[in-house]
Amino acid sequence: MKLLRFIILNILILATFLSCSTESVDLSNTTDSLDTSEVYEKLDILYGSSANQTIDLYLPANRNSNTKTVILVHGGGWTSGDKSSMNYLKDLIQLEIPNIAIVNINYRLADSNNPPYPMQIDDITNVVNFLKSNKERYSISDKIGFIGVSAGGHLSLLWSYAFDINSNVNMVCSIVGPTNFTDPVYLNNSNPELQPLIDAFEPNPTIAFLEEISPFHQVTPNAPSTILFYGGQDPLVPTSQGTNLRDRLIALNVNHQFTLYSNEGHGWTGLNLLDTWTKLKVFLINNL
Repeated sequence: MKLLRFIILNILILATFLSCSTESVDLSNTTDSLDTSEVYEKLDILYGSSANQTIDLYLPANRNSNTKTVILVHGGGWTSGDKSSMNYLKDLIQLEIPNIAIVNINYRLADSNNPPYPMQIDDITNVVNFLKSNKERYSISDKIGFIGVSAGGHLSLLWSYAFDINSNVNMVCSIVGPTNFTDPVYLNNSNPELQPLIDAFEPNPTIAFLEEISPFHQVTPNAPSTILFYGGQDPLVPTSQGTNLRDRLIALNVNHQFTLYSNEGHGWTGLNLLDTWTKLKVFLINNL
């Protein structure tokens, strides 16, 4: 069975590089009814005025008002990336957990004039509000989960811990996402590859600001169930980013799961990727 899943996983990952879609449609003002007995998919739905404020929506067949939604948030150091990089996860969820809705999001990318925070958090808020305003038309619940990778992991954790004012988030997953910008490894950084990522938020930030944008400092006992995956040889996100948040979740008695792949870097393939999906799938089923 593990071999079969490994083969399927790699086929799906390959498919993400061989396929693309150019469909673009704004459904924000559409009111026509949808057949809930059928699968419904639309790409590049606008949720704001920027070209980067788009989502891909995947609704399962036989959905109803109890159908929950998982939101996928791509990485790219807050300054680059695209939702297409998350298509392999979308494919796996559709294949193995076909009864949940999926929203794969793009968000405005940061540059020298537009820092990631609060811009990208505002974009996630807009996505959540868009889903809420359309939940009757789409026949979905207002209960959601997040899966984020790298910068997307950071955004997913931060929004879930600090901005989910209506307690809609049931679970959040971070795969190699930064969690604490007051970590001494970041404050005393000497890695030239890493520094531009740190400076993306603010060149000379205060400690108070760094705490404001750090999930580690924003998490509370009411945080949603959290699953974390990190690499022990990651040059961008040191191990302490995962282990310190894990310890904080333990202290706060927050339901969580933590996996450290000691020999992996900022992402992995093969059997460890299969292990990540196997654990994430069970966590999604049990907590979303």
